[in-house]
Amino acid sequence: MVKKICVVGAGSSGLAAIKCCLDEDLEPTCFERYHDIGGLWRFKEDLEDGRASIYKSVIINTSKEMMCFSDYPIPDDFPNYMHNSKIMDYFRMYAENFNLLKYIRFKTTVCSIKKCPDFAKSGQWEIVTECDGKQDMGIYDGVLLCSGHHTFPHLPLESFPGIKKFKGQYFHSREYKYPHLFQDKRIIVIGIGNSGGDLAVELSSVAKQVYLSTRRGAWIINRVHDEGFPLDVVLFSRFKNIIKEYMTTDMLNSWAEKRLNARFNHENFGLKPKHSDHLLYKGHLLQLQTHVLEHPSLCVGSGCVLHLAWDWYPRAQGTTVPNFHFGPQRLEAIPKSARKGAKILSQHPTINDDLPNRIISGKVIMKANVKEFTETNAIFEDGTIEKNIDVVFFATGYSFSFPFFEDSVLKTENNKIPLYKFVFPPYLEKPTVACIGLIQPLGAIMPVSEQQCRWAVRVFKGLCTLPSQQDMLADIACKKKHMECRYVTSPRHTIQVDYVDYMDELASQFGVKPNLFHFLLTDPTLAWELFFGPCTPYQYRLTGSNKWKGARNAILTQRERIIKPTKSRVLVDDDMKKPHDPVPFLLKILAVFALLAAVYFVYA
Repeated sequence: MVKKICVVGAGSSGLAAIKCCLDEDLEPTCFERYHDIGGLWRFKEDLEDGRASIYKSVIINTSKEMMCFSDYPIPDDFPNYMHNSKIMDYFRMYAENFNLLKYIRFKTTVCSIKKCPDFAKSGQWEIVTECDGKQDMGIYDGVLLCSGHHTFPHLPLESFPGIKKFKGQYFHSREYKYPHLFQDKRIIVIGIGNSGGDLAVELSSVAKQVYLSTRRGAWIINRVHDEGFPLDVVLFSRFKNIIKEYMTTDMLNSWAEKRLNARFNHENFGLKPKHSDHLLYKGHLLQLQTHVLEHPSLCVGSGCVLHLAWDWYPRAQGTTVPNFHFGPQRLEAIPKSARKGAKILSQHPTINDDLPNRIISGKVIMKANVKEFTETNAIFEDGTIEKNIDVVFFATGYSFSFPFFEDSVLKTENNKIPLYKFVFPPYLEKPTVACIGLIQPLGAIMPVSEQQCRWAVRVFKGLCTLPSQQDMLADIACKKKHMECRYVTSPRHTIQVDYVDYMDELASQFGVKPNLFHFLLTDPTLAWELFFGPCTPYQYRLTGSNKWKGARNAILTQRERIIKPTKSRVLVDDDMKKPHDPVPFLLKILAVFALLAAVYFVYA
C-alpha cells in the first residue's frame, strides 16, 4: 500500500519534498496557505500574517550552481546571483518539469497535526486543514514540515527602553518593501545581519542619513570573490575543506582576517566584531594547559575544538602539539571564559558588496548598540546621541514557531529545537515526521533541504533506519556543544552548519556520498573536478538511490555556466579559452600525489 505523505508549505523545501516523495513512489499532498508556490521568495506588496516577507530588490546571497536542486541545473543564461523574480522563474520551471503542481492544495491552512491513537504502532498522523472556511481531516503516514523559519519576527522591544514613547515610526525589517517611502528621513537600522546590511545600503540612497547600529559588529564578505568567481564557488570545495581540517582555528582566523581587512580595515570602519565572551584569557591558560596535560582523556577525536596559540604552550614541558581536541562531553568542565573565541568563524558573516562604499561616503554611519530611546533621539551605549530620528528598523531576525504541532512533538525554547541531524525529533516512537530546512547553512539552503528530504523519505519507507534514542540524543548534544564552543551566543547561531560537511554527513546516511577514490581510478577527469571544483549539488546524484544520468555532465560543464552570464562581451582572442580555475595549479599537483598515496594505502 502506497504511503501518504503530508508536505507543509510549497516553498523551495516543499517543492523538493514533493519531488523526493515521487522519486520513492510515495503519495504526497502539499498544503500551501497561499495561492502560489515560492514561499519566502515570492514577493508580495502587502504583508500577510504567518507568511515570510521580502523586499522588492532582494538578491540571493548564494550562487546559482551552488543553490540549484541536484538534478535540475539553473539555466546557463541566468545570473550567478539571482533577483527574487529569477528564483521564482526557476521554481516554476522545476515544478513544471517534474509535474509537481497537481500535488499542491493552494489556499489551504494546516490547523493541527496530532498523533493518531495507534501512533506507537502505525506512526500515522491526524491532520486538520482549512480551505475557504471549511475544515477537513485526513490520515497521513508521514509529515515533511517545510514551512521555514523566517515567518515569525523577533522584535525584542524590551531590550530598548523608551521605544514605546518614541514619536517616530519603528518596524521590523520584514515590513520593508521599497526605499522611496523613506525619502529624506533620518533612519536607524538595528542589526547587521544580511537584512540589516541590505536595508542600510538601500535606504542610504534616499534617506537624509542612515545609522547602522550593531551590538557586536560583523565581518563583511563580498559576493564576488577571487577573479570574479562567486564566493561560494571558490570557498566550498572538497580540496579546501580538507585544507581547513588540517589548519588550526588560529591559522584560519588569521588568514581570513587578513583577506577581509585587505579590502578595508574593519576596525577603521567601525565594523570589527567584539568577542569578549569567548576570549581565552591568559589568567586561565596555565590552569587549562596543566589540566589538559594531566587529563589526556580530554583529547578525543572530533567535536568541539579548542586551539591554543603556539606561543602560549608551556615550552618548559616540551609541548609541541599545535592543538588539542576537546570532546563535547568534557567541554562543560572548561570555564567559558577560558575558551578561545573563533573570531571570524564564531559568527555568521554578513554578505554585502556595497556597505563599505556607503560608509566611506558617509551615507551610512556605524553606531554602537542603542541604549535607550527618547521621544525623538537615540542614545547609544558609547554615550553618543543622535537627534531627530524619524524611523527605526529592527533587523533582529526571526523566531521558530510551529503552532499546529503539540509540544510533545516539537517544542521550541530560545530558538532551539532538539532534532537528530537537524531533521528528526528524537522522542517519537516512529520516525514519521521530518523538519526540512530548519537550518542555517554557511552556504545555500535549497540543496540542503533537498538532501534532507531525500534521506527523510527513505526513512519513511523503511529503507534507512535511525539509531537508538540514546544515540540520537548524544548526537544532538554533541552538535549543541560544538555550536556553543564555536559561535558567540545568539538566537541566530542555534542551527548553524557548514555546507560541505553537513551535505556529506546527510549523504552518508543514505549512500549518495561520492567515493573519490573510486572515481580517481575509473574517471580521473570527473574525480579532478569533484575534488578541486566547487562542491555542487550534482555530486550527490552520481551514485546511490535516484542517481541522475546527467550529473557527470552537469559537473564537468558547471564552470561554463558560471562564466556565460557575465562574459557577454567576448574578445576575439579569448573565444577559445577555457574558464580559469581558481585553485592554484601547484596545490593541485600536490593534492594529486596525496590522493594517489591514499589510494595506494587503501587498496594495497
